[in-house]
Amino acid sequence: MPLLLLPRTLLFPYPKLKIPKRPMATMGTTTAQPPRARLRGVVFDMDGTLTVPVIDFAAMYRAVLGEDEYVRIKAENPYGIDILHHIENWSPEKQRKAYDIIAEFERQGSDRLQIMPGAAELCGFLDSKNIRRGLITRNVNAAVDLFRDRFSLSFSPALSREFRPYKPDPSPLLHICSAWEVKPSEVMMVGDSLKDDVACGKRAGAVACLLDENGRYDSPEYANVEFKPDFKVTSLREVHTLLEAHFDLSP
Repeated sequence: MPLLLLPRTLLFPYPKLKIPKRPMATMGTTTAQPPRARLRGVVFDMDGTLTVPVIDFAAMYRAVLGEDEYVRIKAENPYGIDILHHIENWSPEKQRKAYDIIAEFERQGSDRLQIMPGAAELCGFLDSKNIRRGLITRNVNAAVDLFRDRFSLSFSPALSREFRPYKPDPSPLLHICSAWEVKPSEVMMVGDSLKDDVACGKRAGAVACLLDENGRYDSPEYANVEFKPDFKVTSLREVHTLLEAHFDLSP
């Protein structure tokens, strides 16, 4: 009986699958890691970041605004009250009284000034790597001078609220980047305020690191803020660790 030959299409009704060849791993080789971002400067907030928080800001706002106005404005601004911005349009006399109240709270805070744990060590580490250190605060220049003299830590540039516009406007951070002749993306802003420090850093195009000692910003009310930090730490000692882990610290 003759052998019946079937067409090839009937013997193999489905097209042959092509399995891509994968290169074989070579002994002793590792997957290439993406290059680390270069970091050439760190800019710090002062109150609550380089210093232990001692100013009762809620009490200050109540003293400036009055209880009813404070409650109303706080309800409209759940992420925090920008008292300096709020009083800008007040009459000169009303502004003077407000600034006097603010200055008194700040003076009381200066009397109890304490350096934040890990601040001196972090600054020493940055110096060892030739990484520049700057400072931006909404406090007055006299407070910056007091901090420098008491703890022998200097920052350059060090911008207080005499520099306008102040945080959260990005202008002071962009001014520092220009003075250093570096890109904002090569600078980290470190602070304890989402609305001031993180917003300033992100608006300028810098890396933003939020210091949140007690987990305050883990609350759901901050889940939808406009500007979120690139990093969040609970101490300045953690900043040292993340710098070494995530950045090229070449000067």
